[in-house]
Amino acid sequence: MRRNNSRIKAMMVLYNHEITGELIDIEYLNAIIDADGAVPYDDDFFKELVAGVLENRDEINRVINLNIKNWSFSRLSAVDRVLIQIGVYEMLHTLTPKSIIINEIINITHEYSDLGDKTSARFNNRLLDEIRKYIDGE
Repeated sequence: MRRNNSRIKAMMVLYNHEITGELIDIEYLNAIIDADGAVPYDDDFFKELVAGVLENRDEINRVINLNIKNWSFSRLSAVDRVLIQIGVYEMLHTLTPKSIIINEIINITHEYSDLGDKTSARFNNRLLDEIRKYIDGE
């Protein structure tokens, strides 16, 4: 759960960056998130995700654009773009099994992006699986 919360927190920071071009004040974000009680997360993993996505954004977006079919990455919602970028970063630069990464990103999609019809989750799942195959050389 700590790593999942780290992904959610990274999504919030990267979403803000996507919309405003600025990084949100982490202490302010912590105050919002912890308003109803402390939320456990892995701070090192959170920082790795944010820095990793920002530092490798060109490579990540290239991989995404090579694998997205009949759609353009820019047409996705900002939340979905950020979640996919986090997933691709993890697949390229961490040792976490790709199936776990995809599952975690889809669970977060259900919570933060789907509007009840599961369209975003299905699309993100399909795209991340195509990217997994691409990275694995399948």
